[in-house]
Amino acid sequence: MTADNPSSHRLPVHLVDDDAGVADACRYLLAELDHAVTYWSSGEAFLAGAKLDEPAIVLLDMRMPGLDGAGVHAELRQREACLGVIILTGHGDIDMAVEQMKVGAIDFLQKPVAAAALAAALETAGQRARQCAADRDLAHRAAALSAREREIADLICRGLTNRDIGTALSIAVRTVEVHRARVVDKLGATNSAELAALWQRLR
Repeated sequence: MTADNPSSHRLPVHLVDDDAGVADACRYLLAELDHAVTYWSSGEAFLAGAKLDEPAIVLLDMRMPGLDGAGVHAELRQREACLGVIILTGHGDIDMAVEQMKVGAIDFLQKPVAAAALAAALETAGQRARQCAADRDLAHRAAALSAREREIADLICRGLTNRDIGTALSIAVRTVEVHRARVVDKLGATNSAELAALWQRLR
């Protein structure tokens, strides 16, 4: 495992490929694109050593001895890792790559990898990883809501006023206001419109 060119404004990239020559070429392209990259020579080493609880991008070779790319991808899904997965394929592996896209991979790139295609795939993979991390954080915050707060959040999302919510739940308007403020705070919203949008994402 080696790391190159750390960059603070992009997600880290994991390169998983047993072919050192291909890895060197990819690492050069990634450095040119200003991405920090950590190289792993096997799927087992990657799963054992990478920080899979943080959003990142992974360039994943399909054919490797031991645990292959499909096996690594399956493990990432099992662990619910927020990684944007880009499949690296050799000649004749396109069908395998397409199957991986059906189960969540962002894109597949044929070797030798072209810089323009790599840049586009990295952008999409980064967006997916960040969205996954944001959704996971939102779900964790929502788990802190009480049953009453969840009821009120649902009614807010339906467009009911505080008075309507109070009537529906047989509670005082002031009580609704208190619960509403707690829901907004716990979900990290700035106003009711944002709260409704966040609640729709959760649903």
